[in-house]
Amino acid sequence: MKEALFYKKLSNNKIKCNLCPHNCIINDGKRGKCKVRFNNKGILNSEIYNKLSSLNNDPIEKKPLYHFYPGRNILSIGTIGCNLQCKFCQNWEISQTSVDDFHYLKNINAEEIVKIATSYKNNVGIAYTYNEPIIWFEFMLEIAKLAKKKNLKNVMVTNAYINREPLELILPYIDAFSIDLKAYTDDFYKKITNSGLQAVKNTIELINKNNKHFELTNLVIPTLNDDVEIFEDMVKWIANKLGKNTVFHISRYFPMYQLKVEPTSVDKLMDLFKIAKKYLNYVYLGNVSLPNGENTICDNCGKTVITRQGYCVKNEGIDEEGKCKYCGNKIVESL
Repeated sequence: MKEALFYKKLSNNKIKCNLCPHNCIINDGKRGKCKVRFNNKGILNSEIYNKLSSLNNDPIEKKPLYHFYPGRNILSIGTIGCNLQCKFCQNWEISQTSVDDFHYLKNINAEEIVKIATSYKNNVGIAYTYNEPIIWFEFMLEIAKLAKKKNLKNVMVTNAYINREPLELILPYIDAFSIDLKAYTDDFYKKITNSGLQAVKNTIELINKNNKHFELTNLVIPTLNDDVEIFEDMVKWIANKLGKNTVFHISRYFPMYQLKVEPTSVDKLMDLFKIAKKYLNYVYLGNVSLPNGENTICDNCGKTVITRQGYCVKNEGIDEEGKCKYCGNKIVESL
């Protein structure tokens, strides 16, 4: 274990964790909602520091990131725990567990992870993913600092449920974010994820203000967050507050974990895709194979510049600086 950052000592060996908006009050010998930050006699400890559950060399499109070094790979690492309790979590075996119940964690240090990342060809950096990296804050920060020194990019795949102070501390070391914007009502966030919408919006706005690359993903769940009018309000907020070039992924839901709602219909996805395209220049469809749903089309000249079929990516219309070869429009980060 390692002493955690961002907490306040209270009376009777209680502590208040200030990492995320839950701001858990944790009694001695207990954990916070994330299941991995533990009060040991008035000291908050991270139980997952230098502990790994997953390590893979993934296509960066899998995050999903389509405009950040497309066609490249990224070393993807994760641990256990999460500060949300999404009823539809696809990685619930590692996100909704604790060190007491998960017996496959491997010890590894930051230097080893960076060394592995530099050993892979076509690798652009390190992605903190699979479970929520926010609750791995101390170890993620240490790795990210070392990765920067080796000219590796750092990517967070996150629910964005984090307080401002820790976010501001780690922002200089993170190059890109893949953010789940799970819905656009506080009711959904409270009932389905045990969190809140406004804190997520605040995080996204701060990331945008700091000119960090980010892409948003919305998993469309029938009857729960697929209302057309609310979806359109969400897309309008993205366009007006974050910009029309914000990359937006609309993803198809399939039954998972505690949620047994039927899969999203293709017709619904197409309807929402058309709505999003009215306001945003770069919209993609995920978890479904449809014509042009994954391709990148230049918003200036209308040419298809990147074609995707699964994780097979062809950057035939993009130059090394990430510009459209036909009109010079800047579209993606450098290749």
